[in-house]
Amino acid sequence: MKEKVAIIVVDMLNDFVYGALKCDRGLTTIEPNKRLLASARKHHIPVIFSNDAHHKGIDHELKKWGDHAILGTPGAEVIPELDLQASDYVVPKKRYSGFFHTDLDLLLRELGITTVILTGLHTHMCVRHTAADAYQNGFKVLIASDATDSFTAEDYESGLKYLQDVYDAEVYTVDELIKQFEA
Repeated sequence: MKEKVAIIVVDMLNDFVYGALKCDRGLTTIEPNKRLLASARKHHIPVIFSNDAHHKGIDHELKKWGDHAILGTPGAEVIPELDLQASDYVVPKKRYSGFFHTDLDLLLRELGITTVILTGLHTHMCVRHTAADAYQNGFKVLIASDATDSFTAEDYESGLKYLQDVYDAEVYTVDELIKQFEA
């Protein structure tokens, strides 16, 4: 891969996969995410976790979705299967986008990143809003199609189509991305 790339894993947290906002379809993304992250780490590609981290009773998003990913609780932790490493970055967020009032843009720029690969939950919400801000900030957007999903197939498919149509996102499978890392 010629571009300077980073992986942004969106909301692969206990509450999204197993807990308060459980997404059964999210279970199918675990294995592809594991393979993608292992390859990225092997090729010294930065891995960034963009995680909901809410203040109980305060954050605006909780009014819509109820308590989830509350700071300091197991629900706000990255699922153990993704094996958070000391070399990974964690950028907490309070809204759908990983960029909104966070230091994600600064981190990407200081790492010299030009292209982001998005994975995680949910394709039509948090991945979409993170992709929007990545695009608006001048980053090329790639989507790992089998490492992201939504509550429903319709939300997933419409989310991918929107990302392609509006943000010129390129969609690849994890295996296709891994091959690009090795090229």
